Amino acid sequence: MLKKGSKLYSILTGTCPRCQNEKMYCNLNPYIITDTMKMHENCGHCGLKYKLEPNFFFGAMYVSYGLGVAACVFVFVVTFLLLGMTWENSFIVIIVSLLLLMPPITRLARNIYINMFVNYNPTLDKALKSE
Repeated sequence: MLKKGSKLYSILTGTCPRCQNEKMYCNLNPYIITDTMKMHENCGHCGLKYKLEPNFFFGAMYVSYGLGVAACVFVFVVTFLLLGMTWENSFIVIIVSLLLLMPPITRLARNIYINMFVNYNPTLDKALKSE
């Protein structure tokens, strides 16, 4: 399931969607806020330009919104329905959870978004190795 060649591998590891050999982000730690959004311009292995067009990753905001809503619903179900917290305490936990999860959600949204447009190319690996 999580092997090289699958979209899930590229999404969860943050690797180039075309060759899956190199990380897209300059700093692997999403919690260093100044570097959360910093990406390499191109893949050093296959040369894929990550920003396919100007402002390409603005579309990832929609994906980020969906991931954020899913996280809120999950936290609400756990805190209110399973743990029996009050509404007020549940919403406080939701806000704290969103603040803590925003950097990884932002990166995950970018990973999902670029993988919607770029597919893995297994023949590219063979071609680059033979050079």
